[in-house]
Amino acid sequence: MVLFSMISIIGLVKIPVRDESGTAAIKTVELDVALGGRGVQYREVQGNETEKFLSYFKPCIIPEEGGIASGFRHTEINEREHVTRLFVCRGKHTVHVKEVPFARSSLNHDDIFILDTKSKIFQFNGSNSSIQERAKALEVVQYLKDTNHEGKCDVAAVEDGKLMADADAGEFWGLFGGFAPLPRKTFSEPNGKDTAFPPKLLWVNKGQTVSVDYEVLTKALLDSTKCYLLDCGSEIYVWMGRETALEDRKQAGLAAEELLREGDRPKSHIIRLMEGFETVIFRSKFNKWPKKAEAVVSDESRGKVAG
Repeated sequence: MVLFSMISIIGLVKIPVRDESGTAAIKTVELDVALGGRGVQYREVQGNETEKFLSYFKPCIIPEEGGIASGFRHTEINEREHVTRLFVCRGKHTVHVKEVPFARSSLNHDDIFILDTKSKIFQFNGSNSSIQERAKALEVVQYLKDTNHEGKCDVAAVEDGKLMADADAGEFWGLFGGFAPLPRKTFSEPNGKDTAFPPKLLWVNKGQTVSVDYEVLTKALLDSTKCYLLDCGSEIYVWMGRETALEDRKQAGLAAEELLREGDRPKSHIIRLMEGFETVIFRSKFNKWPKKAEAVVSDESRGKVAG
């Protein structure tokens, strides 16, 4: 867990156990209360992290298998046997790194791939990838070299379309059993963003959600003694009135988790915020949010304390 002066970000594993995700939601609220209730809390899911979350980790995050059972034991590089791994890199400003099966079928023309072998790291640049994406992927290559090889291994760039005549390309394709043209038609993963999802406001009453009818979404719909969910599709905002009890806030967080489960939306984000400390993006969802002398939380962090 990482804490920031105004923002706390909670990361969840790819497929969190229901009890664990619920406990994380409750403990997040308790921590927020202990810190004065001013933090904005973001629920992040492995494989679908926001650019904001990834920007705090340079140059990238590469998830490893394991958890509590692994004992968090420090392992020296020389103690473990190197396993060849293939990663796909996406992003021009922040990099999403995901391990994919070590197979030719994983490659495509749109993305950049990094093949980490025992003696050499290959960067395969898809023909449709941009210069910015290639530069960010190179940072990941350097990170893998320093982390997995103590800085002692060869690095090679392989351009999409170059055949066996190029030594590095020949070695790269040889690891896949030989060169074979990649299909021009690729099926990219959905980005998970909703292009037309009208915001839906829900009141949370004793853990149950009640739809709030409205013609225009305004701040006047929000009662300081209640908690609400604003469902925007790719993210759900949990708004907690300043006069609500701790138990009500916990129930609101659990209700948001349940809403995502019922809608089979495991990749959607949950953002929790207190009345008076709404983010600029949250306020923009409403029609003419009143301008008062309240604290405005920027959607960019200001300073951080990690722990």
